[in-house]
Amino acid sequence: MSFIVTIILTVQMLSALAMIGLILVQHGKGADMGAAFGSGGSGSLFGASGSANFLSRTTAILATVFFVCTLALAYFGNLRPASSGSVLEGAAVVAPAAAPAAAESAPAAPATGAAQIPAK
Repeated sequence: MSFIVTIILTVQMLSALAMIGLILVQHGKGADMGAAFGSGGSGSLFGASGSANFLSRTTAILATVFFVCTLALAYFGNLRPASSGSVLEGAAVVAPAAAPAAAESAPAAPATGAAQIPAK
């Protein structure tokens, strides 16, 4: 089970990093307006609008992978064995040890922090 969770977590982190990179590479809507009026950014590797389609589709696929990994991690995180009880039941079994009997027979020392008022 732990191996599957590790793989899903790795895929989620890689998809998140790739998605961040793709979002930072993409142009905003204002950049497309400048390219339409003859700005120098229209000549690119994918053509005038090919890069927007490729990058946006890749981002959508990575977002879907990230979402599916998040749901899978939530599912595996909430799985509990059927035999286990409450967390409080396990804590009730471990109780602190009782004080030794010799300490009870010794006279109690006065508290050091308490202020004693003399009687008049």
